[in-house]
Amino acid sequence: MIAWNDASELKSAALGRQVSLSAFAERERKVRRDFWAKLKRFAGMVPFAEDLVAAYYCALDPATPMRVRGMLLAALAYFILPIDLIPDMIAGLGFADDAALLTAAVGLVASHITPIHRAAAARALDKELPGRAKAAG
Repeated sequence: MIAWNDASELKSAALGRQVSLSAFAERERKVRRDFWAKLKRFAGMVPFAEDLVAAYYCALDPATPMRVRGMLLAALAYFILPIDLIPDMIAGLGFADDAALLTAAVGLVASHITPIHRAAAARALDKELPGRAKAAG
C-alpha cells in the first residue's frame, strides 16, 4: 500500500536515517506543491499551525543542514499525506498523530528553526489565512 510505504519512509527520515537525494527531492517537491492547500483546507482544525509553517520555512531554507531539512520534510510530508494513522477528518483527534510527529521533529531540530523562520511563518499565516484566531500568550 502506497500510504503505508510513504509512512514507513517518512518515519525513517524523521528519525534521521539516510534518505536518497532523489527521495529527498521528491518529498520537497510534494511539500512545496501540497502544503498550503492542505493547511488552508484544515486551518481551523490545526492548532499547531505556527510551528508547522515555521518548520516549512526551515525545511525549505538552503542554509538549514540537509539532515534537519530531511527530518522536517518528512514531518511535513506526513501532514500532507491523505491517509495516515488517524484520519484528519476525525474531529478532535484527526491531527493528533500529525502534531505528535511534528512536535518530535521540531524538538529534535529546534535550534535550527530561527526567529527568521518564525517571522516568515507569522507573515505567511496572516496572508494565507486572514482572520485566523491568534494564539494566546
